[in-house]
Amino acid sequence: MQEAFIVVRDLACRRGDRLLFRNLSLSLNAGQALQVAGSNGIGKSSLLRIVAGLAPAFAGSVESQGTIGLVDERPALDPHLPLGKALTFWQGIDGAVGNELSRLGLADLLDVPVRYLSTGQKKRAALSRLIGQKAPIWLLDEPLNGLDGHAVELTEQLAAEHCAAGGIALIASHQPFSLPGMEKLALADFAA
Repeated sequence: MQEAFIVVRDLACRRGDRLLFRNLSLSLNAGQALQVAGSNGIGKSSLLRIVAGLAPAFAGSVESQGTIGLVDERPALDPHLPLGKALTFWQGIDGAVGNELSRLGLADLLDVPVRYLSTGQKKRAALSRLIGQKAPIWLLDEPLNGLDGHAVELTEQLAAEHCAAGGIALIASHQPFSLPGMEKLALADFAA
């Protein structure tokens, strides 16, 4: 896995007229994980989007090295395609084949259109695509929403394996997430 890091310095996030957080600094290196915790609307998703380069920071800077993979509430899978074809589309772009379909409980769903999948099945499909990306930096936005107990454990195990292999996991969640050695950051401590 390529060497990766994230460095956030004095970050501030503004949405509309509201400053969500300010003076946020953090750094993550290979093998590290951080859970950003806080209530809904505090800026967890906005933080991940800024780190991913999908939204501008109001102030501060983000520096990263390594490909970034993001899983959020939008699985980025064509809802009209069967799951197998939707994943194959991304395999052509990512250049990798996800071999975790059975492990993620998706092997029997490849002919089902994405729009008919449950919330948990869509979340597991997004994780399959993330694994196929081979991105050293994982940004997981509320990764446990819609998952049953077994899928929660599997998601936590996948994140642990990713970090053990030298990857980085930045996890935004208001739910407990079990990952050995993971640090926690309360976003409320940086509220504006």
